[in-house]
Amino acid sequence: MRKNIGVIGLGIIGRGVTANLRQKGFQVFVWNRTPRPVPNFVGSPAELAEMCDYLQIFVSDDDALVQTVQQLSGALAPRHVVIAHSTVAPNSMRNAAKTVERRGARFVEAPFTGSKTAAEKGELVYYVAGTDAALKEARPILEASSKEIIEIGELGQATAIKIATNMITAASVQAAAEALGIVRALGLPLEKFLQAMRDNASHSATLAMKMPKMINRDFEPHFSIKHMLKDMQIANQLGLSHDLELGVTAAVRDRLVEQVQQDHGEEDYSAVARKYCGSTTPEEAESEAQNVEAHAGEFVLIPKPAASSADLKGPKPQQENDTAAIGEGTLATSPGEKAEEETQSRHRILSRLLRRSRQLLKRTTPSEEA
Repeated sequence: MRKNIGVIGLGIIGRGVTANLRQKGFQVFVWNRTPRPVPNFVGSPAELAEMCDYLQIFVSDDDALVQTVQQLSGALAPRHVVIAHSTVAPNSMRNAAKTVERRGARFVEAPFTGSKTAAEKGELVYYVAGTDAALKEARPILEASSKEIIEIGELGQATAIKIATNMITAASVQAAAEALGIVRALGLPLEKFLQAMRDNASHSATLAMKMPKMINRDFEPHFSIKHMLKDMQIANQLGLSHDLELGVTAAVRDRLVEQVQQDHGEEDYSAVARKYCGSTTPEEAESEAQNVEAHAGEFVLIPKPAASSADLKGPKPQQENDTAAIGEGTLATSPGEKAEEETQSRHRILSRLLRRSRQLLKRTTPSEEA
């Protein structure tokens, strides 16, 4: 506690960790790429290294971690312990460690689980890797903001564990969003679904926290979409490099990409529920209705004329191609009847979508809310 601690990165977690360190009596100096009007803010990572023996890095991605370590490297000495908390590719973590260790400093890999609330309460769980000496020195610093520290193994392995746990976290929230969509579509009481989930074997602390917020469309960021997307991209890259087909993880990644493309990247990753649980504002509801109407033609097939008796004797090559294109089976009905059935089905889908959009728009107008 007599040595200074430097914190790099004042996002949601960095701010919480800094507050906990100060509450525990540590002297803390900070740096962020975007300057902040906060106590003990210094001019650069190198300046931070000159003032502090312990350096905690809370930056968001691989490039940011590599750049930060490079900025630190010129000021590093054997007295320093660098603790990297970023969730990045294992190779990026190992490369950062090499840069630090070439200066004689010690390096600790320490990704964590826990979001905004856990950081504020000092209840993060760290997955750590490094030499015994480095871990021993870093432990008092990590204990100031954690409820548990789990030693994993070699450098790079703690990050791999973190990625694997996030795969499950993201998939469970995606599954919950889809389930809520089904419950809403069937008109089932949401409170009964939550009650059923509480006694279900698949329930978890994550779902207990996220599902009520998803129902209320409260997407205040605790762990952002853009950060979870980054982790799922790393997971898919790891899968490709080891010839593993990660179908669920790829699907989750795609849903996150959709939200980023709609400018929701800063929201909590539970905002994937937006796709299944309706719009949040009258403007979004109106946009949804307009979007359905704009794409109405995509739901409708133009009926073909009824087949003649000659046509029914055997399918022609072009008829086979038409059938494959619309995904029909081999039922004993004529092509004209099949097309008409398909048209009616698609009209029903379109009608339901338009009706739901209009109901949602009516339900969310200012007069209704008042």
